[in-house]
Amino acid sequence: MADLRDLGLSEYEARVYRSLLRTGPTTAKELSKASDVPMGRIYDVLNALEQHSLVRSQTAGRPKKYAAVEPDTALDRLLQSKREELRTRIDQYEAAVEELTADLEATAPIDGQFWTAAVGAEASVDLLVERLAAAEQSLVVVAGGVSPQFDFGTVGERVAVELEAAVDRGVDVSLLMEPDLIALLPAGIGGVYTERLANHDAFVARTAPGLSGTFELIDDAEVCIEVPNPLDPGEAFAVIDLKDPEFAANVRGMFDPKWEAAEPLPLSALVEE
Repeated sequence: MADLRDLGLSEYEARVYRSLLRTGPTTAKELSKASDVPMGRIYDVLNALEQHSLVRSQTAGRPKKYAAVEPDTALDRLLQSKREELRTRIDQYEAAVEELTADLEATAPIDGQFWTAAVGAEASVDLLVERLAAAEQSLVVVAGGVSPQFDFGTVGERVAVELEAAVDRGVDVSLLMEPDLIALLPAGIGGVYTERLANHDAFVARTAPGLSGTFELIDDAEVCIEVPNPLDPGEAFAVIDLKDPEFAANVRGMFDPKWEAAEPLPLSALVEE
């Protein structure tokens, strides 16, 4: 059950405010009895409630009396206070992220070979999207078969968003597809790519026959290889991410001739019926 403490009031503050709603305008002494808040604390609590603009005081007469602000107004003020507090925290977190990003990017990358793998549809997609987001200079996407990243669902949307973000930050994105794959794309996915990427000069799509498998070459130093589910090729089974400049160079060496011989693929072809 929701409580005033959920909106930032202390136990004593909540008890005093509720008591004021029941008693109406009253003195601090009477309020101490009604709320079971010790007399030694009552003035501090009332001052705090006044700072929250939840209590009004009458100073014309003696003894001084206090009255509660109407509940709707009080709750709106508490909510607004929480919103401002959250905005301040978000600003602080964003500033910390900006500072840490610069600090962490200054750290020298790990040399040599490193590989990792994610198994299962959700984990595989998370790893793939993470690595796409890490591209800084170039991103090659080779699609030689049905892949969940070219689905119209959540996976396809996340991949499209990352490709758009990549070209927006200056990454050259090259998409090489098997010609027969175009006809197998789910309805609508071509439109997603057209709307997101058609106006970016950094995005180029081509087709070439004889492609096998789906992988991504990132900054000529890292390769993400998608392993399809053997029982359902349209579902990701695993993603293997290999950081190895030598292996990546070999992949680039095999990719470049196919890219040069490939046929341009106008994005309009992706939305043809």
